[in-house]
Amino acid sequence: MTLLISPAARDALENWLASARALKGAAENTITAYRADVLEFIVFLTAHHAEPQGLKPLARVTTPDMRAFMAHLRGQGAAPRSMARKLSAVKSFYRWLAEREGFEPTAVIMARAPKFQKKLPRPLDESAARAMIETVEMQSADSWIGARDAAVVTLLYGCGLRISEALGLRGRDWPMGESLRITGKGGKERIVPVLPLARDAVGIYLQLCPFEPEPEAPIFRGARGGALNPRLIQKVTEKARLQLGLPATATPHAMRHSFATHLLAAGGDLRAIQELLGHASLSTTQAYTAVDEVHLMKVYEATHPKAG
Repeated sequence: MTLLISPAARDALENWLASARALKGAAENTITAYRADVLEFIVFLTAHHAEPQGLKPLARVTTPDMRAFMAHLRGQGAAPRSMARKLSAVKSFYRWLAEREGFEPTAVIMARAPKFQKKLPRPLDESAARAMIETVEMQSADSWIGARDAAVVTLLYGCGLRISEALGLRGRDWPMGESLRITGKGGKERIVPVLPLARDAVGIYLQLCPFEPEPEAPIFRGARGGALNPRLIQKVTEKARLQLGLPATATPHAMRHSFATHLLAAGGDLRAIQELLGHASLSTTQAYTAVDEVHLMKVYEATHPKAG
């Protein structure tokens, strides 16, 4: 794909990605997605205009060009959410490029993304979350592996960790105090409280684990002692979900959503929950408000004498 764009455009793209990595602390997965999305746009322009897209042609992008790009994405079968993500990456690149090259990026910046309905998190209720942890523990014949899996899922629910954050814990993080310093997306650090339930679950696992905890080694080990693959946690929760008759949305990440929703339902402050989850934007956390409203309406409709 890179052969279809000019060296100047390729250099500009790589310089923008380097700045996103350095200044914004963008994660490598994000950088990879940015590169693919902007490359797709530049390659489209190359084919659309039948000429290499150097910096000057890139600066002359028009509103009809942007409409043609969106039509191209639709023709490729891209979903509205995917189209919106690609357009967002292109806009970010153009803001940076326009500032460096001194041109007006209005045609790109004003391009409209297709509307799509944001998927709300699907939390488990408290009893289902507890049942998930208990059932996960019984999936393995090896007691230490069952204890390991239960400890990981307990951290997702009890501390609101992402699965990558739980599996990123090192021996130096044990013993756990009343809080943990977590490095999340983009290298951002946050402090999360550790409930006794979560601390005890990790302690039980470490007592049974045949591998000694080492300061720089992962706390959670695979069967042969290496770092635990997150796919194994996904598989064991899927198996537990099927046994419990829970919906397909009952994933490891749903345990993190459940943590936030249950805190909110108990009167937790939205901004405090934002800090605990490590969300960069409050709007991301506000999705849980909608979830809670949905839950409350279901309770209302089921119990109010005049409902229905």
